[in-house]
Order: sequence, then C-alpha cells, then structure tokens
Amino acid sequence: MKKTKSHIKLFITVLLLLLCNKGKTSPQSPDLIIYQGDTMVIYTLILEQYFEIIGQEAEEGQLFGLNFRDGASLNCWRGYQAIYLIKNDSLFLEHITSCNEIRYSKTIDSLGSKKRIQEIFGDKMKDGRVFLDWYSGKFTLPNGNMLRWDGVFYASFEKELLIEFKNGVIKKTSEIENYTDEPDKINRRYSDTLSKFFLEEIKKINWANDRNFDCSEEYLLTIGKKGTITGIVMFHYQTKEDIKIFWDRFEYNFCIKKLKRGLKKMKFDILKRSGQAIEEKVYFDIWIHEDGTIDIWPNSK
Repeated sequence: MKKTKSHIKLFITVLLLLLCNKGKTSPQSPDLIIYQGDTMVIYTLILEQYFEIIGQEAEEGQLFGLNFRDGASLNCWRGYQAIYLIKNDSLFLEHITSCNEIRYSKTIDSLGSKKRIQEIFGDKMKDGRVFLDWYSGKFTLPNGNMLRWDGVFYASFEKELLIEFKNGVIKKTSEIENYTDEPDKINRRYSDTLSKFFLEEIKKINWANDRNFDCSEEYLLTIGKKGTITGIVMFHYQTKEDIKIFWDRFEYNFCIKKLKRGLKKMKFDILKRSGQAIEEKVYFDIWIHEDGTIDIWPNSK
C-alpha cells in the first residue's frame, strides 16, 4: 500500500511536466462545480489538498477504484473527476466520478460515486455529500470569454467571479476583470493575434550588417505586468553556456539588441489572472530571407 499523498505529489509533478511540454500531451480535464444552478469548470484541485492533509491510503496505481496514470485516460491522468456544489453559501463534495463521465453519459453512477466518497470521508458524508469544513482558500469561476489557456489544464477568463472561503463557508464574493483595455495600447485579448503586431515592427528593423550576421532564430519575448516588453531571449539559447557554445557573442548580442530596440516602443493592454496583472511569454520564429523579406511564425511552445 502507498499513501495517496505520494500519488498526489506525483500527479502534481506530472502536471508540471505536462505544462512544460504541452505541445506533446493531451489537455487535462478540470473538476466541475455546481453554483446557482450552473455547472462550471474549476481549475483549483480542492480534493487533492485534502489528500495532502490526511495522507489517505490507496492501492498502487488506483484511487478509489479508478485508474491513476497507468490505464487512465490521456486527458485525465488523475483517473477521476470531482464535482462540487455550493449550496447555502457552503462548499460540498457532490461526486467523485470517472473522467468525463458526466459528459459522455446522461446520468452519473451515483452508487459508485457515493461509495468512493464514503471510503474517504466515512461518517462525514451526510445526505450523499460532504461539507468541506476543512477548506479555507479562494478560487475563481468563469464569467466571460476565455482569455488564455495553457494548453493542458489552466484557463483564465476576461471576467471571473472570485469566491473566498473560510472553513468551507463563503466569506466574500467579488467580480473581477482580467483585462484592461486602453485605447492607445495594442489589443492582446487573443494570443494568436500578437504575431502580426510583432511582424509589422520587425519588418521596420534594418538587419543589414557588414559581418553577415543572420538573426533567423526562435525567440521568447516577455510582456511585463505593465504591458511593455521586459525581456527577449533566444528560445533554445537562454544560458551563458549555451550561447558561448553555439553562438558568436557579437552576433548573438547584435540580434538581441536589434529586436529590443525595434520593439521597445510597443505597449500592450494589461493581462491579469485572478485580478492581478501578470507577465506573459510569447514565442515566435523569425526567418530573414536573403532579399531582406521577413517571415514570422507563432507557436504554442
């Protein structure tokens, strides 16, 4: 027997690896929550926090009789999906289902779900659900158009409802906006439109030089919390050691400086997460042709 705590730590590790290699993996299904009659996605792993607290035991490779990792569906490595309910300002665990069970069948296997809950919480289950009196924290629920998705698990929305709990009871709710639209700044609601703005500015850069430096490369650009560009690096060469091995120092510096100078005047709308301004990494690939024309490709790296 192994403790669920170790399983959950493994899942979180796996999730982080998936986030770092999101182009090579399947999207992971979030949990669900029923609030004011609507069923919505929730990107906070509440049940996993409980497992961390109690160190619940589970059989190797399984949690509550559902496959974990090995044999689990590609878009649900946890092997299960939790469904929560907010009722009378209190937070409850309503179901533990197999992955996407609610999507693919008209009804949930209530008997199977209640058995799993009973195995974890015992006599804390009342009327078929459990009041999560141990939970103090906050999470957001979508209340508008999607702004960003990491390609694996987490998504943020232009408008969200922030709900704060103490011992399982709602203490505060507030509506938040994750996007600040300013008329004199570049629109960045949709990440796949950013490359066209970069291309317009990059085309203005004079790349000619008497040393035949070629800056065709993949770059990673950082848009800071205030909507300005705060950093540019080559995607595959981000350490001094890599730069020293693969690049002539003067050529590398030439390329980075050209981009920084050419893009320094760009100012973007402010992007937020849970109401707080955040940085954003933008990947793009530049190809400079011999005739001076330029192509640029965005990517999800």
